[in-house]
Amino acid sequence: MAAENPVESLQEEATCPVCLEYFTEPVTLECGHNFCRACISQCWEGSDTAASCPQCRETVQQRNLRPNRQLANMVEITKRLSLQAAKGAGGDGVCGEHQEAMKLFCEEDQTPICVICRESRAHHAHTVVPIQEAAQEYKERIQAHLKTLREEREKLLGMKATTEGKREKYLKQTQTERQKIVSEFQQLRQFLEEQERLLQAQLEKLDEEIVKIQNENVSNLSEQISRLSELINEMEGKCQKPASEFLQVRLNEKHRWVLLASQPPSSVLPTPQPCRSTPPTPSSTTSLLRSAVPLSNVTLDPDTAYPQLILSEGGKSVRWGDTWQHLPNNPERFDSWACVLGCEGFTSGRHCWEVEVEVGVGQSWAVGVARESVGRKGGISLSPEGGIWAVERCWWGQYQALTSPETPLPLSRVPRRIRVCLDCDRGQVTFIDAGDEAPIFTFPPGSVPGERIRPWLRVGGRSQLRLCP
Repeated sequence: MAAENPVESLQEEATCPVCLEYFTEPVTLECGHNFCRACISQCWEGSDTAASCPQCRETVQQRNLRPNRQLANMVEITKRLSLQAAKGAGGDGVCGEHQEAMKLFCEEDQTPICVICRESRAHHAHTVVPIQEAAQEYKERIQAHLKTLREEREKLLGMKATTEGKREKYLKQTQTERQKIVSEFQQLRQFLEEQERLLQAQLEKLDEEIVKIQNENVSNLSEQISRLSELINEMEGKCQKPASEFLQVRLNEKHRWVLLASQPPSSVLPTPQPCRSTPPTPSSTTSLLRSAVPLSNVTLDPDTAYPQLILSEGGKSVRWGDTWQHLPNNPERFDSWACVLGCEGFTSGRHCWEVEVEVGVGQSWAVGVARESVGRKGGISLSPEGGIWAVERCWWGQYQALTSPETPLPLSRVPRRIRVCLDCDRGQVTFIDAGDEAPIFTFPPGSVPGERIRPWLRVGGRSQLRLCP
């Protein structure tokens, strides 16, 4: 069937039916069919019988081969047209050496070649496929690679979205902490202003007392000076009298003179008593806020301790034991987490206690408070949602506040002695470095519910926690 493209139709007419290439020295047989001179000679070689046409099998009586110059010219024209068509289609599909369309692809050399290159020594032993098949294969490979790249891009987009979400979450947390700090310092400023007003009032009252005492002393001294001056004048007058009159002094006058002379003058000012409050310095602000609450005497409740925890005899320390203790599985005892509660419970007022912790390699612990109804059996949530407000040190060294199970808040300070301050009336828990009185972390007011709250400890690894007296 003739091709629809005129150039392709012309190529078919200019192709030898034997070698399927363009005619080379085309000749015409008696039947009218055309062949390359070399092709027809090769077909008839060694045949003693009458020759026949390879195409129509018609017997050819005479072996006279007539050159077909018009067909040779048409072949040249077809070659030029094919070259122009290939160049118009893109220019890359033409062999630079043979000026033929590159319809084949050499898989060894990974390059397009033409049919003439295929027969050359450089490519004759190579695996060659049609260029369309090679292009389709490479397209499939590229599509598979594109699929992988698209999947990788989706993963990266997901990671980007997750990172942005975490960034927003952390920014919200820092904003919340910033608001807490502003609120706490606002309260601190109000406290300091009240202290200033109180001390100023005390100093003003002291000034008034000093002035009053000074005026009274001056008045008393003036009165004593007046009496002494009167006595001096009277005694000087008596001394001027004759001896007979001078010796006639009555006993009551002698007693009055001795009494007046023996009275010492009053002190001008009393020693001022020190002020009951001393203005706080900026470096002692935190100590001033915490020093008003004495440390509570806290002990640990053995009935709540995890079976592998070892409590001291007085209930002041707890450590991780090497063996499991067969203890009664009472409702109060923790059975899945290495926790223990304090014996004391608080429902009102302010209470503080201190815990000595360990910061060695592999040490793991948590210090804080828990509500009376905290879960004891099975998995529990170490967070305010689970009824626990605490700070912890993980076994890999991270120090954090247990604000939530998924995203605890990292902290930079790792103290050796932690002061836990519970304000039941405000529903607030604050953790302080007992070494330098610096605040560590504060759960905001209202976060601790109004029920009985008890001290809470968790021990991991080879850690040991001790309640300070």
